[in-house]
Amino acid sequence: MATNLRTTTFNSCPSSTETDDEGVQGTCEDASICKRFAVSIGYWDDPYLQHFVRLCKERKAPEINRGYFARVQGISQLIKAFLQKTKCHCQILNLGAGMDTTFWILKDQDLLPDKYFEVDFPLIVTRKVHSIRSRPLLSKPILELHSEDSLQGDGHMLDSKRYAIIGADLRDLPTLEEKLKKCNMNAQLPTLLVTECVLVYMTPEQSANLIRWAASSFETAMFISYEQVNMDDRFGQIMIENLRRRQCDLAGVEPCKSLESQKERFLSNGWETASAMNMMELYSRLPQAEVSRIESLEFLDELELLEQLMTHYCLCWATRGGSKLGTVPSAFASPWGPFTLQGT
Repeated sequence: MATNLRTTTFNSCPSSTETDDEGVQGTCEDASICKRFAVSIGYWDDPYLQHFVRLCKERKAPEINRGYFARVQGISQLIKAFLQKTKCHCQILNLGAGMDTTFWILKDQDLLPDKYFEVDFPLIVTRKVHSIRSRPLLSKPILELHSEDSLQGDGHMLDSKRYAIIGADLRDLPTLEEKLKKCNMNAQLPTLLVTECVLVYMTPEQSANLIRWAASSFETAMFISYEQVNMDDRFGQIMIENLRRRQCDLAGVEPCKSLESQKERFLSNGWETASAMNMMELYSRLPQAEVSRIESLEFLDELELLEQLMTHYCLCWATRGGSKLGTVPSAFASPWGPFTLQGT
């Protein structure tokens, strides 16, 4: 968490300088390395991340590791809830996916949707495609579900029956939609969209356009967003200043003022329900046995710092067309509804 948490996004566009986009791309590497370290000391299991990301010799702070743990747990449970409600007859769009390994984890758990899409910077996608093609542990699960012996695509794209990765700009919606449709995105399917520290790098207008596009494109959908929150206070301002020094300007920080402003960005752009929770509250709701396990991995003597970090990030989820998913609207109307956070 904190200012060096994973923040992955999109390609460059005329309204951003090349330097700004390079800075944002660098945060993808930082975040992936932080995740790799947390996995290496036992916070959660992920046998695939090591094939995308090097292990850094520098030890990461305990509060950072716990922040990533809460983030991974929370997003994972919302994804699984959506998959269970749709009986996996759906599609997932991971926007700004970076080196995320959710596709491979879901396959191991026999929870794959009809198709899983990833979108990110072409440069990041090129690197990820190379890793997939050159490592059988990554390519074999995709080929096993594919009807052909080889995977389609070039350096900026890879497409198969159940998995696609696309280099595209989330701010250029016509081109994004065109590329997704070329990879057989199905607007009729229930659709889950996931963004993690992505919207904050877009201007409020650009992120609103993306949120509105998602609402208008899919009749039945859910949108999960992991973002900064409470950014008006002094701690939030320090986070902004630290990122700015790294050429990462938080162009979309305005909707990150509060949990209410996070929810409102969805409700005012075509979504029917929206809920939000800061990560400290989410962390407090995790199963106690699992929390005790990860807290025993390393000593943390500054609990106040952990709370500061956790209260400046949140998980927001919005739904539309939920009547076709049975209990999804009521289930997500209040934080977590009847769902219990489980260990991964």
